[in-house]
Parts: sequence; C-alpha cells; structure tokens
Amino acid sequence: MAMTVGSGSAGDNEEPMLDINTTPLIDVMLVLLIMLIITIPMQTHSVNIDLPQGNPPPPLVQPTVVTIDIDFDGSILWDGTAIGNENDLIAHFRNVVAQQDQPEVHVRPNKLASYDVVAHVMADAQRVGVDKLGIVGNEQYMGNN
Repeated sequence: MAMTVGSGSAGDNEEPMLDINTTPLIDVMLVLLIMLIITIPMQTHSVNIDLPQGNPPPPLVQPTVVTIDIDFDGSILWDGTAIGNENDLIAHFRNVVAQQDQPEVHVRPNKLASYDVVAHVMADAQRVGVDKLGIVGNEQYMGNN
C-alpha cells in the first residue's frame, strides 16, 4: 500500500497570491530620484556686491569721542567724571543724541565688570537713540590670564 503525500493538485485548494512585489517599484522610484537630482541645477547662495577698490579717503574731520568707563564695582565714568545714577547717564546720552553730528560713544568695561551693568548701559544708549556706539578695550580679554 502506498500513500502519496504532496501539496495536492494544481487547481482545487490554491488561493491567489495577494502580496504585490514592491521591489521593481522601489527600483523605478530610485532611478527617477537619481535622475531628478542630476537634472536640478546647483543653487548658489552668494550675493554679488560691488565693493569699492583701494583705500578710502581719510575723514576730513576727526569724530568726537565720548568714553564711558565701567569699573569692576559697577561705577560708571563719563569721560573721567563719575556718573551718580541712571538718570544722569540717560541725560548725558540725550545730550549726545541732541548734537548735530553725534559723537562716537566708546564703552570701555573693566575686565572684572559685571555683564549686567555693561548690558544695561548699552541698552540705555540704544533706548535713547545713540547711533555710534562701540565697545573698546577687548584686548584685555585676550591672552593667558
């Protein structure tokens, strides 16, 4: 007696395959993506500016300079004269703004000065309308101290 074991005949119990083979679709999509990347022109993020050539002429009149020293203890000196409070500082800034040709205001903080005081002085100058404001004396922060 022989017994046959097998998958059966090709017809009665077979179900259709419901899964789609996505490998060819992925291959086509990758080829299209590569073609798209190759055909897109390179974007340049540069701005062409016509810069002047040579050295600029020296200024005819040297600008007036006002120096504000900020010491390590928070004291503020306006051209060597102590400023008592914030209202006096704002009054000095208003005098600078009222001038026809604004002088340059140089803020020179001490190496140990509090950042809060320096930022507050600069914010007051900006709030009043000082246009020519800069920090000088940065060389004290350089080096191996």
